[in-house]
Amino acid sequence: MAYHIDPRSIRSTVSRLGQGTKFSGTLRFRESVTISGEYEGRIEAEGFLYIAESARVRADVRARHIIIGGTVHGNIEAPAEVEMLPGCVVYGNVRAGRVRIADGVVFEGRCEMVRNSESLDIFSAPLEQLRHQAIPVIEPSKNDGS
Repeated sequence: MAYHIDPRSIRSTVSRLGQGTKFSGTLRFRESVTISGEYEGRIEAEGFLYIAESARVRADVRARHIIIGGTVHGNIEAPAEVEMLPGCVVYGNVRAGRVRIADGVVFEGRCEMVRNSESLDIFSAPLEQLRHQAIPVIEPSKNDGS
């Protein structure tokens, strides 16, 4: 399986919420976390987050780098990148500097590429600021010559 984010980052996560654990609240961290169990609430992180294949997350998530292998219900923001692995399920909007979506992913939501997203708080920023910082999508020409 090809990873865009170095898989060694997954093995070296500092903290882990193991399979079979249930946790709710606001999770804040600076380094790296792997979630393999169930989590509900909000995640606000400066580091790396790996949501393992067995994980079920109901939260708005913000972390610098995010790899998703499990199920997420909530909005996701990553100033650096988001990677969705085969078989993962995401119900929510994604805002990131870079996004990789593998074959076999279930993704229901909007995906928006942003520049300078580290200075942006998607959950509290005014709509006009979000629109201003979004990278414009180039629409295909309606007059394609056919």
